[in-house]
Amino acid sequence: MMYNYFKIAWRSFLNNKVYNSLNILGLSVGMVCAGLIFLWVEDEVNYDKFNQKKDRIYFTKVNQKYDTYTATFGSTPGVMAPAMQADITGIENTCRVTEDQTSLLFKIGDKAVYASGKYADPSLFSMFTLPFVQGNAAVAFSQLYSIVLTEKTATKFFGDDKNVLGKTVKIDNKQDYVVTGILKDLPPNSTLQFEWVAPFEVYYKQSPWAQKWGNSCVSSYVELKQGADLASVNKQLYNYLQQKQGTTTATSHAFLFSMNDWHLYDDFDNGEKSGNGRIVYVRLFSTIAWIILFIACINFMNLATARSEKRAREVGVRKVMGAGKKRLVIQFISEAFLMAFLAAIAAIVIMILLLPAFNSLVQKQLTPGLNNPMHIISIVALILVCGFVAGSYPSFYLSSFNPIFVLKGLKLKTGSAAYIRKGLVIAQFTVSIVLIIGTVVIYQQIQHVKSRNLGFNKNNLVQMNLQGDMLKNFSVIKQDMMSAGIAENVAVTDHETIYDGNNTTAVEWPGKAPNSNILISQRVVSPEFISTAGLHIASGRDFQETDIVEMGDNFTPKDANQVFNVIITQSMEKILGNGSAIGKTMQLPGQKENEYFHLNVTGVVNDYVYGNMYGKSSPVIFYCIPKFTTLMYVRTKPSGNPEQLLAKMETVMKKDNPAYPFEYKFVDDQFNGMFMSEMLISKLSQVFASLAILISCLGLFGLAAYTAERRTKEIGVRKVLGASASGLAGLLSKDFLKLVGFSCLVAFPVAWFVMDNWLKQYAYRISIHWQIFFIAGVAAMLIAAATVSFQTVKAALMNPVKSLKAE
Repeated sequence: MMYNYFKIAWRSFLNNKVYNSLNILGLSVGMVCAGLIFLWVEDEVNYDKFNQKKDRIYFTKVNQKYDTYTATFGSTPGVMAPAMQADITGIENTCRVTEDQTSLLFKIGDKAVYASGKYADPSLFSMFTLPFVQGNAAVAFSQLYSIVLTEKTATKFFGDDKNVLGKTVKIDNKQDYVVTGILKDLPPNSTLQFEWVAPFEVYYKQSPWAQKWGNSCVSSYVELKQGADLASVNKQLYNYLQQKQGTTTATSHAFLFSMNDWHLYDDFDNGEKSGNGRIVYVRLFSTIAWIILFIACINFMNLATARSEKRAREVGVRKVMGAGKKRLVIQFISEAFLMAFLAAIAAIVIMILLLPAFNSLVQKQLTPGLNNPMHIISIVALILVCGFVAGSYPSFYLSSFNPIFVLKGLKLKTGSAAYIRKGLVIAQFTVSIVLIIGTVVIYQQIQHVKSRNLGFNKNNLVQMNLQGDMLKNFSVIKQDMMSAGIAENVAVTDHETIYDGNNTTAVEWPGKAPNSNILISQRVVSPEFISTAGLHIASGRDFQETDIVEMGDNFTPKDANQVFNVIITQSMEKILGNGSAIGKTMQLPGQKENEYFHLNVTGVVNDYVYGNMYGKSSPVIFYCIPKFTTLMYVRTKPSGNPEQLLAKMETVMKKDNPAYPFEYKFVDDQFNGMFMSEMLISKLSQVFASLAILISCLGLFGLAAYTAERRTKEIGVRKVLGASASGLAGLLSKDFLKLVGFSCLVAFPVAWFVMDNWLKQYAYRISIHWQIFFIAGVAAMLIAAATVSFQTVKAALMNPVKSLKAE
């Protein structure tokens, strides 16, 4: 019986190739969209799921209370993790890992390459699922200067040599490290990423500041015991930092953050989980996937019901021959399933062809995974859902025809079906218009922030890590670059200009409220930094060579009473009180007890935006201590050719720092990288809006063709009576354009509500102007008019004699 139904369905398909091809194309486009989105969603929700202990591993976060808000940080003191393991009930193990990717130069024989990695405790290998390809976790860090590489890094260092255990690599032309293990490459959807990992003890010995409770500088991971109560552990952690630091003011509260939430829910508002993060995008695009699938199914319903009169006699004959309504429903549902199956085959082929471009767009390494049983089940489920949704209404509608009316040739009452068709068209274009408006708003918001006055000049600014003798030869490098016509200025600093730097709440000044807790950023720079970065002196003076402070290796001034000349931002000047800040003094505790840095304000610069590009300018203090800088900035000539300038810059660096390969970044590229999530939304919304419109237009094209076919004789009569071709085209288009116009009325308030809520998450945002709705409405009308014009014009130009001679 089922075979007979599908045979009939296949014959029906062959007899109506044009309409069925439109149906299959619409369904396949919808399935391609859904398939690509669901692959992306699958990758997002499976972040870190490969870790076998994911339900027991936590990241230590700290809520820091300030005067007007509570901020959440991931930095902890270097001594905290082992102390927690010893002091707090319920903790099985802990692991310290350096926060940022550390890029180091590796020498392997004559080869010199950079690789980024982290320093970590040996417990890293037992807490996280990191399979060893060579070596084992037990002896990986048995000696201090040992290093573990990933497979890709081992290939980068040693080529095709598979036996690399025991080989040595020289790091930063200083210390030899022994390769003690090779790890399987980390999955792309792992939060923890590195090319190499070395013992944390190396970093700890080189970083005296990490050995103090008052300095937060590492990431602390915790593994709870089986059955441990998280609430109990967090209760013990609440005032743990105060107890260890010996303070009575409760401003810092630590808590554990589950690995299951790291990727999707890592968003905190005033110290509390907001429920937002990447999960917002997962929900958004999952919804869009289902909506686009629904739009594709609407096309099937519309075309099937619109062509009801063509199949009316077939239904009548079948009913007279004894076919019941149930069998007719099954038959038409079978046709829908056949369409969905053919659409799925086409969609899989299209998706495989488009996947490389999609991967490039979303910066992932997604695969179709057709050997994955869950993917096969999902495809089958998608076919069943699309077949049932697309075929349900047409099957019940067609099977309900009265055979007496049909076979007598009486006109069928299709009023309800016509209204439903109109409603479906309105639904299609409503979604399309909402997506058009959303795309425009997202684009405008991104451009609004990217064109924001940052307070410094990010253009023509090149950043380099200070490697080898770069700091020692700084004055020579600066002179060579300026003499060669490369640079307008060169400076060094300790933190990237557009990102957050080192922060403190310990600065004191006359008139500061006793319990005031204000977060202040600190930058260590050379005298040239202010002009190199493009900051402007608002009052006072810039740094001079005489402002340079000579200090010991442990941030200890040679003279305990030495006064540091500092420059502050305007927001810091406001905090110090009324009037000019020039000449005002502050104090900052040093590393030793009863040791203070005395700070004298000699200059005030304009506020500038860093860290959060949507936020406000935060207070900053600049210290002139070049010894502790880690980055070099070069302000290149704006009129020079970038490639030629970089080539000259490389020549200078090879001369003045020959042991290290030339490596650089453009600050404006870093700036653009801060909008990756927004740019992804923008690009995907553009793609999906275009495809939603395409699917809607396919349906509209089919309906226009059918309408023109039904009204052939009417058109012939009108032409005989003197109607013009343009008038007839307008008459046929009018009904469709009315539907699109009504879609605009529905879509505008929906789009405003959705996008207004999306914009609320940004402090620095645009306002939604009425022009956006006008443009989207006009665009939708023009697209609809262009879609139906081919069929309407074709019908209007038809010879009336040919139209009227056939009954």
